Amino acid sequence: MKIDIPVSQPYRVDIAPGLLDDLGRYVSSGTAALVVTEEHVAPLLLERACRALRAAGVRAVPAVLPAGEETKSLVQYATLLHKLAEAGLTRADTVVALGGGVIGDLAGFAAATWLRGIRLVQVPTTLLAMVDSSVGGKTAIDLPEGKNLVGAFHQPAAVVCDPQLLDTLPPAILRDGCAEALKTAVLFDPDLFSHLAARGTDFDRMTVLPRCVACKRDAVCADEFDRGTRQLLNLGHTAGHAIEALSGYRIAHGHAVAIGLAIMARAFCRDAAEIEAALIKLGLPTRTEFPPERLAQAALADKKRAGERITLVIPRAIGDCVLREVPVDTLADIFERGM
Repeated sequence: MKIDIPVSQPYRVDIAPGLLDDLGRYVSSGTAALVVTEEHVAPLLLERACRALRAAGVRAVPAVLPAGEETKSLVQYATLLHKLAEAGLTRADTVVALGGGVIGDLAGFAAATWLRGIRLVQVPTTLLAMVDSSVGGKTAIDLPEGKNLVGAFHQPAAVVCDPQLLDTLPPAILRDGCAEALKTAVLFDPDLFSHLAARGTDFDRMTVLPRCVACKRDAVCADEFDRGTRQLLNLGHTAGHAIEALSGYRIAHGHAVAIGLAIMARAFCRDAAEIEAALIKLGLPTRTEFPPERLAQAALADKKRAGERITLVIPRAIGDCVLREVPVDTLADIFERGM
């Protein structure tokens, strides 16, 4: 299946089993590719990806980084820049992001800034990256002061989505991506919500993946640079990012977003019980031990904050969500209402 993303630099998301072995056709023969991955993915997929590139006449240079959110750092960003320099990558060459959201964000930011921007091919290996982070052109690294505070918009040249790669995922990582899929369903698609609520982690991949990508495409095309309605995609993320930070990133992104989604649903949504039940069906948490005051304080570093106000996504019903700007000093009360 092919889904065109007609943004300022158009590209296509290809979704089909076995696409990793055809990776070479997404990179021009006679060029080089820095294949960025992490230590858990590398033993499973790195040689396979490099072999596909070499078979197409591409010089494949591997770069294996530590796993985890901590990798989205200035230190590892510098590591990638040095790798790019050592490998002699030029503006004709490509960065291939082989991994989940962390690798996609970090490798994407390196591609956005190396020589003021070179080609990026996203090869998502997690459900979260397939349904969300690999599409839309957001790249970023974290600072100790907050998540995704340094970044750039840099659309990929292609997204190569191979559903068979989900077979390599531990159950907890699969569930992490289910949170973003369910978020998409709550925002845009009651039928997708019904499918996930009924099937749980036994969902149909070729139903869920294309539908989530299509929803993300529509949101990105309507607001490519995240100044308006694209911010709907942040449903559950203000509380979610706060939970991640307070846990020292021991709580994974999708699990934190699941809790954030549940908090906002209980605070505002007439379908809150159905949303919480679907999260539980997917094996995701719906509550946190962090008190609302600490969540609100942690959320002050959120990049969606503007002065003393912050934009929240309010779910009124499944398929009916709106943006609302609120004073930051009301956040604790909102979180308490949802807890």
